[in-house]
Amino acid sequence: MKTSERAQLCELSPMRKFHPFAVEAEAKGRKIYHLNIGQPDIETPPAFFESLRQFADPVLAYAESPGRPSLLKAIQRYYAGIGVELAEKDILITTGGSEALSMLMLCILDPGSEVLVPEPFYPNYNTFIRAAGGVIRPIPTSPEEGYHFADRAKIEAEINENTRAILFTNPSNPTGVILTAEERRMLLDVAKEHDLYLISDEVYREFNYDADELSTMASFADGAENVVIIDSVSKRFSACGARIGCLISRNQQLMAEAMKFCQARLSVATLDQVASAALYAEDKSYFDAVRAEYKLRRDTVLEKLGQIPNVICKKPQGAFYLMAALPVDDAESFQKWLLTDFEDHGETVMFAPGQSFYATPGKGINEVRIAYVLKQADLERAMDLLALGIEAYNKRG
Repeated sequence: MKTSERAQLCELSPMRKFHPFAVEAEAKGRKIYHLNIGQPDIETPPAFFESLRQFADPVLAYAESPGRPSLLKAIQRYYAGIGVELAEKDILITTGGSEALSMLMLCILDPGSEVLVPEPFYPNYNTFIRAAGGVIRPIPTSPEEGYHFADRAKIEAEINENTRAILFTNPSNPTGVILTAEERRMLLDVAKEHDLYLISDEVYREFNYDADELSTMASFADGAENVVIIDSVSKRFSACGARIGCLISRNQQLMAEAMKFCQARLSVATLDQVASAALYAEDKSYFDAVRAEYKLRRDTVLEKLGQIPNVICKKPQGAFYLMAALPVDDAESFQKWLLTDFEDHGETVMFAPGQSFYATPGKGINEVRIAYVLKQADLERAMDLLALGIEAYNKRG
């Protein structure tokens, strides 16, 4: 029996590929500190669960294909609060930001179409783009320049007749880079001049540690035809298991095409939509507290990395990830060794090796993504284990 070439082009998640080794390590009694997956430990707001308890419909029916009106209105109010007026028709509810991306790629890509993506990037972008027949054309960056990509000449050098879109995360997963207002304006200008979709994955919008105001590409009035926003409750409200996201665009031709896929999958889970609508009523103080907590964690990781000789890591401005170049020959070999051969007082650590965050062969070999999602004491211990592991790894005979 054959499987499709498109499926074969896709890869397993680099955040989870070392799971079998982790299972073996835990079977030996080792405790693992997980810096490899962006699963927040912040409590989900109680309003989510309270709304579930109050749900009293006698039948758990299909939701509307575009999304439940209560959730669509909640999202409209949220965006109005950051200065963006959206019509209900500008929003489609999806099963997480992942389905929004998957649907979008099916709408805009043909076999051989290219999407410009700054590398390193969220590895599942590969799956969404390849499954739709497209390919990633990377915008190159480096650890030494803090993974900065918003350079017009650098971007336009990669545009060709096959280019359909520019896709980026802001704030960035995995680098923590945040675009300035001028950089966002430049990206839109490039997209308009070259007739490209500009896809802004903004699921980490609230995790901005150096600015008081939230930003979105949807704020540009002249970006209606080009700008597409990917959003989600997963990280914003520490509700990853809810699987509620949305696709946002004022381009009504695009949204009409996306509606075909929304109707084909019938609807997003009704209860998850009900509970997620309640999340959008959360007070601003919730985000202030969460931001303060993650900023402390970021600073802890930076301080600990700064104590390890020959690590290259610039200060991230947002999200809850950072990329760092470590003084090891191969981050994947190092990660496997940490799980199979290393322990300190019965403990070890996991991160996400960087090579799978790149499309360019040979890049990211000694880089890692660290998700600083652990409580303070655990985070400090995890970083100490990383330092001890690097020292021991490089002393092997």
